[in-house]
Amino acid sequence: MISFRVEATCDNARLGLLTTLHGEVRTPAFMPVGTQAVVKGVSSEEVGQTGARMQIMNTYHLWLRPGPELIAELGGLHAFARWPHAIVTDSGGFQAFSLAKNMRASEQGFEFASHLDGRKMMLSPEEAMRVQGLLGSDIAMQLDVCPPGGSPRAELVKAVERTTRWAERCLAARAPKQGVFGIVQGGTDVELRLSHVDELARLPFDGLALGGFSVGEPIPDMYRALSVVGPALPSGRPRYLMGVGMPADILIAVGHGIDLFDCVIPTRNARNGQLFTWGGKIVIKNARYRADPRPLEEGCECAACRGGYSRAYLRHLYLQGEILVLRLLSEHNLHFYGRLMAAARDSVARGDFSPWAHAKLALWADSPG
Repeated sequence: MISFRVEATCDNARLGLLTTLHGEVRTPAFMPVGTQAVVKGVSSEEVGQTGARMQIMNTYHLWLRPGPELIAELGGLHAFARWPHAIVTDSGGFQAFSLAKNMRASEQGFEFASHLDGRKMMLSPEEAMRVQGLLGSDIAMQLDVCPPGGSPRAELVKAVERTTRWAERCLAARAPKQGVFGIVQGGTDVELRLSHVDELARLPFDGLALGGFSVGEPIPDMYRALSVVGPALPSGRPRYLMGVGMPADILIAVGHGIDLFDCVIPTRNARNGQLFTWGGKIVIKNARYRADPRPLEEGCECAACRGGYSRAYLRHLYLQGEILVLRLLSEHNLHFYGRLMAAARDSVARGDFSPWAHAKLALWADSPG
Protein backbone atom coordinates (compact mmCIF):
# COMPACT_ATOMS: atom_id res chain seq x y z
CA MET A 1 0.00 0.00 0.00
CA ILE A 2 0.99 3.65 0.04
CA SER A 3 1.09 6.49 2.53
CA PHE A 4 1.28 10.25 2.14
CA ARG A 5 1.99 13.20 4.36
CA VAL A 6 2.17 16.94 3.78
CA GLU A 7 5.41 18.32 5.21
CA ALA A 8 5.00 22.03 4.43
CA THR A 9 2.64 24.44 2.70
CA CYS A 10 2.99 27.85 1.08
CA ASP A 11 -0.45 29.28 0.43
CA ASN A 12 -2.07 26.37 -1.47
CA ALA A 13 1.21 24.85 -2.70
CA ARG A 14 2.28 21.73 -0.80
CA LEU A 15 5.50 19.86 -0.06
CA GLY A 16 4.79 16.20 0.54
CA LEU A 17 6.19 12.71 0.83
CA LEU A 18 4.52 9.80 -0.95
CA THR A 19 5.74 6.41 0.23
CA THR A 20 5.25 3.31 -1.91
CA LEU A 21 6.46 -0.27 -1.89
CA HIS A 22 9.18 0.83 -4.30
CA GLY A 23 10.45 3.87 -2.52
CA GLU A 24 9.64 7.44 -1.64
CA VAL A 25 8.51 10.19 -3.99
CA ARG A 26 8.98 13.81 -2.95
CA THR A 27 6.09 15.94 -4.13
CA PRO A 28 5.24 17.97 -6.11
CA ALA A 29 6.59 15.48 -8.63
CA PHE A 30 6.44 14.85 -12.35
CA MET A 31 6.00 11.34 -13.74
CA PRO A 32 7.58 10.66 -17.14
CA VAL A 33 5.24 8.68 -19.39
CA GLY A 34 6.40 5.14 -20.17
CA THR A 35 3.51 4.16 -22.42
CA GLN A 36 4.91 0.81 -23.55
CA ALA A 37 6.88 0.25 -20.32
CA VAL A 38 9.55 2.61 -21.67
CA VAL A 39 9.93 6.37 -21.82
CA LYS A 40 10.33 6.79 -25.55
CA GLY A 41 14.00 6.90 -26.52
CA VAL A 42 15.36 6.96 -22.94
CA SER A 43 16.50 4.04 -20.79
CA SER A 44 15.22 3.42 -17.27
CA GLU A 45 18.66 4.28 -15.89
CA GLU A 46 18.68 7.58 -17.75
CA VAL A 47 15.16 8.42 -16.56
CA GLY A 48 16.26 7.79 -12.98
CA GLN A 49 19.22 10.13 -13.45
CA THR A 50 16.79 13.00 -14.14
CA GLY A 51 15.53 12.74 -10.55
CA ALA A 52 12.25 11.03 -11.47
CA ARG A 53 11.12 8.50 -8.87
CA MET A 54 7.81 7.53 -10.44
CA GLN A 55 6.69 6.65 -13.97
CA ILE A 56 3.21 6.15 -15.39
CA MET A 57 2.69 3.24 -17.77
CA ASN A 58 -0.23 2.46 -20.05
CA THR A 59 -2.62 -0.33 -19.11
CA TYR A 60 -4.43 -0.43 -22.47
CA HIS A 61 -1.30 -0.87 -24.59
CA LEU A 62 0.35 -3.37 -22.24
CA TRP A 63 -2.91 -5.34 -21.96
CA LEU A 64 -3.00 -5.74 -25.74
CA ARG A 65 0.72 -6.37 -26.15
CA PRO A 66 2.71 -8.15 -24.74
CA GLY A 67 -0.09 -9.03 -22.27
CA PRO A 68 -0.29 -8.73 -18.49
CA GLU A 69 0.15 -12.45 -17.89
CA LEU A 70 3.54 -12.43 -19.60
CA ILE A 71 4.62 -9.33 -17.69
CA ALA A 72 3.53 -10.94 -14.42
CA GLU A 73 5.45 -14.12 -15.31
CA LEU A 74 8.56 -12.00 -15.84
CA GLY A 75 8.25 -10.31 -12.43
CA GLY A 76 5.87 -7.42 -13.11
CA LEU A 77 6.57 -4.04 -14.62
CA HIS A 78 9.40 -3.17 -12.24
CA ALA A 79 11.45 -6.18 -13.31
CA PHE A 80 10.24 -6.12 -16.92
CA ALA A 81 11.24 -2.46 -17.48
CA ARG A 82 14.18 -2.53 -15.04
CA TRP A 83 12.63 0.43 -13.20
CA PRO A 84 13.22 0.06 -9.45
CA HIS A 85 11.14 3.06 -8.37
CA ALA A 86 7.39 3.65 -8.13
CA ILE A 87 5.00 2.99 -11.00
CA VAL A 88 1.47 4.21 -11.66
CA THR A 89 -0.65 2.49 -14.28
CA ASP A 90 -3.61 4.24 -15.83
CA SER A 91 -6.83 2.31 -16.27
CA GLY A 92 -6.74 2.17 -20.07
CA GLY A 93 -10.15 3.81 -20.36
CA PHE A 94 -8.96 6.90 -22.22
CA GLN A 95 -7.17 4.78 -24.84
CA ALA A 96 -10.17 2.49 -25.23
CA PHE A 97 -12.22 5.63 -25.79
CA SER A 98 -9.84 7.38 -28.18
CA LEU A 99 -7.90 4.64 -30.02
CA ALA A 100 -10.10 1.58 -30.27
CA LYS A 101 -12.23 0.83 -33.29
CA ASN A 102 -16.02 0.59 -33.05
CA MET A 103 -16.01 1.38 -29.34
CA ARG A 104 -19.29 1.11 -27.47
CA ALA A 105 -19.54 2.31 -23.88
CA SER A 106 -22.10 0.74 -21.57
CA GLU A 107 -22.57 0.30 -17.84
CA GLN A 108 -20.50 -2.87 -18.13
CA GLY A 109 -17.47 -1.08 -19.57
CA PHE A 110 -15.85 -0.28 -22.91
CA GLU A 111 -16.51 -2.84 -25.63
CA PHE A 112 -14.26 -2.34 -28.63
CA ALA A 113 -12.13 -3.82 -31.38
CA SER A 114 -8.38 -3.67 -30.77
CA HIS A 115 -6.63 -1.03 -32.85
CA LEU A 116 -3.89 -3.63 -33.47
CA ASP A 117 -5.76 -6.60 -34.89
CA GLY A 118 -9.49 -5.92 -34.59
CA ARG A 119 -9.89 -8.46 -31.78
CA LYS A 120 -13.06 -7.92 -29.71
CA MET A 121 -12.27 -6.73 -26.20
CA MET A 122 -14.18 -5.66 -23.09
CA LEU A 123 -12.56 -3.31 -20.60
CA SER A 124 -14.70 -3.37 -17.49
CA PRO A 125 -13.76 -1.91 -14.10
CA GLU A 126 -12.98 -5.43 -12.90
CA GLU A 127 -10.82 -6.22 -15.93
CA ALA A 128 -8.94 -2.92 -15.60
CA MET A 129 -8.09 -3.79 -12.00
CA ARG A 130 -7.19 -7.39 -12.85
CA VAL A 131 -4.77 -6.23 -15.54
CA GLN A 132 -3.20 -3.60 -13.30
CA GLY A 133 -2.83 -6.15 -10.54
CA LEU A 134 -0.91 -8.44 -12.89
CA LEU A 135 1.24 -5.55 -14.07
CA GLY A 136 2.19 -5.01 -10.43
CA SER A 137 2.15 -1.22 -10.33
CA ASP A 138 2.33 0.57 -7.00
CA ILE A 139 -0.77 2.63 -7.82
CA ALA A 140 -3.64 1.64 -10.10
CA MET A 141 -6.08 4.15 -11.51
CA GLN A 142 -9.79 3.47 -11.48
CA LEU A 143 -11.60 3.03 -14.80
CA ASP A 144 -13.37 6.29 -15.60
CA VAL A 145 -15.33 8.01 -18.35
CA CYS A 146 -13.48 11.00 -19.82
CA PRO A 147 -15.79 13.18 -21.93
CA PRO A 148 -14.21 15.43 -24.60
CA GLY A 149 -13.66 19.11 -23.86
CA GLY A 150 -16.72 21.20 -24.57
CA SER A 151 -19.17 18.37 -23.88
CA PRO A 152 -22.68 19.51 -22.90
CA ARG A 153 -23.49 19.40 -19.20
CA ALA A 154 -25.80 16.40 -19.61
CA GLU A 155 -22.87 14.37 -20.97
CA LEU A 156 -20.62 15.55 -18.14
CA VAL A 157 -23.21 14.52 -15.55
CA LYS A 158 -23.56 11.10 -17.16
CA ALA A 159 -19.77 10.63 -17.15
CA VAL A 160 -19.50 11.68 -13.50
CA GLU A 161 -22.27 9.35 -12.37
CA ARG A 162 -20.88 6.36 -14.26
CA THR A 163 -17.35 7.09 -13.06
CA THR A 164 -18.61 7.00 -9.46
CA ARG A 165 -20.31 3.64 -9.97
CA TRP A 166 -17.19 2.28 -11.60
CA ALA A 167 -15.08 3.66 -8.73
CA GLU A 168 -16.94 1.43 -6.30
CA ARG A 169 -16.48 -1.59 -8.56
CA CYS A 170 -12.75 -0.87 -8.97
CA LEU A 171 -12.23 -0.67 -5.22
CA ALA A 172 -14.03 -3.98 -4.76
CA ALA A 173 -11.69 -5.59 -7.32
CA ARG A 174 -8.40 -4.04 -6.19
CA ALA A 175 -5.31 -6.22 -5.92
CA PRO A 176 -3.76 -6.77 -2.47
CA LYS A 177 -1.15 -4.17 -1.48
CA GLN A 178 -1.84 -2.05 -4.59
CA GLY A 179 -2.82 1.58 -4.07
CA VAL A 180 -5.82 2.87 -6.01
CA PHE A 181 -6.62 6.44 -7.02
CA GLY A 182 -10.06 7.69 -7.95
CA ILE A 183 -10.59 10.10 -10.84
CA VAL A 184 -12.69 13.24 -10.57
CA GLN A 185 -14.50 14.25 -13.76
CA GLY A 186 -16.79 17.14 -14.66
CA GLY A 187 -15.01 19.12 -17.35
CA THR A 188 -14.67 22.80 -16.48
CA ASP A 189 -18.01 22.80 -14.63
CA VAL A 190 -16.75 23.75 -11.18
CA GLU A 191 -19.99 22.89 -9.40
CA LEU A 192 -20.02 19.42 -10.93
CA ARG A 193 -16.33 18.91 -10.17
CA LEU A 194 -16.80 19.85 -6.51
CA SER A 195 -19.77 17.52 -6.21
CA HIS A 196 -17.72 14.68 -7.66
CA VAL A 197 -14.85 15.43 -5.27
CA ASP A 198 -17.27 15.03 -2.37
CA GLU A 199 -18.56 11.71 -3.71
CA LEU A 200 -15.15 10.15 -4.33
CA ALA A 201 -13.65 11.51 -1.12
CA ARG A 202 -16.09 9.32 0.81
CA LEU A 203 -14.58 6.21 -0.79
CA PRO A 204 -11.37 4.58 0.53
CA PHE A 205 -9.11 5.71 -2.31
CA ASP A 206 -5.43 6.28 -1.56
CA GLY A 207 -5.47 9.48 -3.62
CA LEU A 208 -7.62 11.43 -6.04
CA ALA A 209 -6.82 12.54 -9.56
CA LEU A 210 -8.34 15.17 -11.79
CA GLY A 211 -9.05 13.67 -15.20
CA GLY A 212 -10.66 15.29 -18.19
CA PHE A 213 -8.43 18.37 -18.32
CA SER A 214 -6.28 19.31 -21.31
CA VAL A 215 -8.73 17.53 -23.62
CA GLY A 216 -9.60 20.48 -25.81
CA GLU A 217 -10.99 23.04 -23.37
CA PRO A 218 -9.54 26.60 -23.36
CA ILE A 219 -6.51 26.78 -21.06
CA PRO A 220 -7.91 29.77 -19.07
CA ASP A 221 -11.01 27.66 -18.32
CA MET A 222 -8.80 24.88 -16.99
CA TYR A 223 -6.93 27.33 -14.76
CA ARG A 224 -10.18 28.77 -13.45
CA ALA A 225 -11.51 25.34 -12.54
CA LEU A 226 -8.20 24.24 -10.99
CA SER A 227 -8.10 27.30 -8.75
CA VAL A 228 -11.28 26.11 -7.04
CA VAL A 229 -11.16 22.33 -7.39
CA GLY A 230 -7.47 21.76 -6.57
CA PRO A 231 -7.64 23.11 -2.99
CA ALA A 232 -10.96 21.28 -2.46
CA LEU A 233 -9.40 17.83 -2.93
CA PRO A 234 -8.82 15.92 0.34
CA SER A 235 -5.81 17.47 2.05
CA GLY A 236 -4.48 14.23 3.54
CA ARG A 237 -4.25 12.35 0.24
CA PRO A 238 -2.10 12.96 -2.86
CA ARG A 239 -3.66 15.11 -5.57
CA TYR A 240 -2.84 14.18 -9.16
CA LEU A 241 -3.54 16.22 -12.31
CA MET A 242 -3.58 13.80 -15.23
CA GLY A 243 -2.04 14.61 -18.61
CA VAL A 244 -0.80 18.14 -17.79
CA GLY A 245 1.47 19.59 -19.03
CA MET A 246 3.66 22.46 -20.05
CA PRO A 247 6.03 23.89 -17.41
CA ALA A 248 3.76 26.93 -16.93
CA ASP A 249 0.71 24.68 -16.47
CA ILE A 250 2.55 22.70 -13.81
CA LEU A 251 3.63 25.74 -11.79
CA ILE A 252 0.12 27.17 -11.87
CA ALA A 253 -1.33 23.83 -10.77
CA VAL A 254 1.24 23.45 -7.95
CA GLY A 255 0.03 26.83 -6.76
CA HIS A 256 -3.48 25.36 -6.60
CA GLY A 257 -2.38 22.46 -4.41
CA ILE A 258 -1.61 19.71 -6.94
CA ASP A 259 1.07 17.15 -6.02
CA LEU A 260 1.54 14.85 -9.04
CA PHE A 261 1.72 15.35 -12.80
CA ASP A 262 2.32 13.33 -15.94
CA CYS A 263 2.53 14.28 -19.60
CA VAL A 264 4.22 13.21 -22.84
CA ILE A 265 5.28 16.82 -23.53
CA PRO A 266 8.95 16.57 -22.42
CA THR A 267 9.79 13.74 -24.82
CA ARG A 268 7.24 14.46 -27.56
CA ASN A 269 8.28 18.10 -27.81
CA ALA A 270 11.94 17.07 -27.76
CA ARG A 271 11.35 14.84 -30.78
CA ASN A 272 9.80 17.89 -32.47
CA GLY A 273 12.87 19.97 -31.64
CA GLN A 274 11.50 22.03 -28.75
CA LEU A 275 13.63 22.27 -25.62
CA PHE A 276 12.86 23.74 -22.21
CA THR A 277 15.31 25.85 -20.21
CA TRP A 278 15.09 28.28 -17.31
CA GLY A 279 15.38 31.08 -19.87
CA GLY A 280 12.48 29.80 -21.94
CA LYS A 281 11.96 27.56 -24.96
CA ILE A 282 14.55 26.72 -27.59
CA VAL A 283 13.37 25.57 -31.03
CA ILE A 284 16.57 23.94 -32.15
CA LYS A 285 15.86 24.03 -35.91
CA ASN A 286 15.72 27.83 -35.89
CA ALA A 287 18.47 29.51 -37.89
CA ARG A 288 19.54 31.60 -34.90
CA TYR A 289 21.27 28.48 -33.48
CA ARG A 290 23.20 27.61 -36.68
CA ALA A 291 26.53 28.80 -35.24
CA ASP A 292 25.64 28.93 -31.53
CA PRO A 293 28.51 27.37 -29.54
CA ARG A 294 26.65 27.26 -26.23
CA PRO A 295 25.16 24.13 -24.65
CA LEU A 296 21.39 24.03 -24.30
CA GLU A 297 21.73 25.21 -20.69
CA GLU A 298 24.66 25.86 -18.41
CA GLY A 299 24.55 23.72 -15.27
CA CYS A 300 22.25 21.07 -16.72
CA GLU A 301 23.44 17.51 -16.06
CA CYS A 302 21.87 15.87 -19.12
CA ALA A 303 24.21 14.06 -21.52
CA ALA A 304 24.00 16.84 -24.13
CA CYS A 305 24.82 19.69 -21.76
CA ARG A 306 27.29 17.75 -19.61
CA GLY A 307 29.04 16.52 -22.75
CA GLY A 308 29.41 20.04 -24.10
CA TYR A 309 27.44 19.48 -27.30
CA SER A 310 26.73 22.89 -28.81
CA ARG A 311 23.37 24.15 -29.95
CA ALA A 312 24.87 24.37 -33.43
CA TYR A 313 25.83 20.69 -33.38
CA LEU A 314 22.44 19.61 -32.02
CA ARG A 315 20.71 21.69 -34.70
CA HIS A 316 22.87 20.00 -37.34
CA LEU A 317 21.96 16.53 -36.02
CA TYR A 318 18.29 17.45 -35.88
CA LEU A 319 18.17 18.79 -39.44
CA GLN A 320 19.98 15.68 -40.68
CA GLY A 321 17.48 13.39 -38.97
CA GLU A 322 20.11 11.67 -36.82
CA ILE A 323 18.63 9.32 -34.21
CA LEU A 324 21.10 10.37 -31.52
CA VAL A 325 19.68 13.87 -31.28
CA LEU A 326 16.22 12.60 -30.36
CA ARG A 327 17.69 10.78 -27.36
CA LEU A 328 19.80 13.75 -26.33
CA LEU A 329 16.96 16.24 -26.59
CA SER A 330 14.53 13.94 -24.79
CA GLU A 331 16.96 13.44 -21.95
CA HIS A 332 17.52 17.19 -21.67
CA ASN A 333 13.81 17.93 -21.35
CA LEU A 334 13.36 15.24 -18.71
CA HIS A 335 16.27 16.73 -16.77
CA PHE A 336 14.63 20.15 -17.01
CA TYR A 337 11.36 18.79 -15.64
CA GLY A 338 13.27 17.13 -12.82
CA ARG A 339 15.00 20.40 -11.97
CA LEU A 340 11.72 22.29 -12.26
CA MET A 341 10.01 20.05 -9.70
CA ALA A 342 13.01 20.12 -7.35
CA ALA A 343 13.07 23.93 -7.51
CA ALA A 344 9.31 24.07 -6.88
CA ARG A 345 9.74 21.86 -3.81
CA ASP A 346 12.55 24.07 -2.55
CA SER A 347 10.45 27.21 -2.99
CA VAL A 348 7.58 25.71 -1.00
CA ALA A 349 10.01 24.77 1.75
CA ARG A 350 11.40 28.33 1.77
CA GLY A 351 7.90 29.81 1.83
CA ASP A 352 8.28 31.90 -1.34
CA PHE A 353 6.60 29.70 -3.96
CA SER A 354 4.22 32.35 -5.32
CA PRO A 355 6.79 35.08 -6.11
CA TRP A 356 9.24 32.47 -7.40
CA ALA A 357 6.62 30.94 -9.72
CA HIS A 358 5.35 34.31 -10.92
CA ALA A 359 8.89 35.34 -11.86
CA LYS A 360 9.37 32.14 -13.89
CA LEU A 361 6.01 32.51 -15.63
CA ALA A 362 6.78 36.07 -16.60
CA LEU A 363 10.17 35.10 -17.99
CA TRP A 364 8.79 32.21 -20.04
CA ALA A 365 5.98 34.37 -21.43
CA ASP A 366 8.60 36.64 -22.99
CA SER A 367 10.74 33.81 -24.35
CA PRO A 368 11.21 34.13 -28.15
CA GLY A 369 12.17 30.45 -28.70
